Amino acid sequence: MSDVKDSASVKIKIENKIINVLKAIFDPEIPVDIYELGLIYEIKIDDEFNTEIIMTLTSPNCPVAESLPKEVEDKVGEVHGVETSKVNIVFDPPWDKDMMSEEAKLDLGMI
Repeated sequence: MSDVKDSASVKIKIENKIINVLKAIFDPEIPVDIYELGLIYEIKIDDEFNTEIIMTLTSPNCPVAESLPKEVEDKVGEVHGVETSKVNIVFDPPWDKDMMSEEAKLDLGMI
């Protein structure tokens, strides 16, 4: 049981590190990081510490549609403890401004 708790604890620490990395990556069109912008739908970490980031873009025609996922994959892959990093782009549900955090909305003067 201790191994399961230790593994869960390590996963939580790695996830927090990943979130910090994601908060340092910005959408070039909107001056808000991709995590607070709501582009990250899910962070998956398996028992071997392989990660999968499920994310979206602000639109299918986003000018960084090729470079942003690669940047996320590369930077998450550099997180200590991560074995491999993979990004999956999805458009369901489509992103909209309601997915932004309160912090992002405040930063953009929306509330």
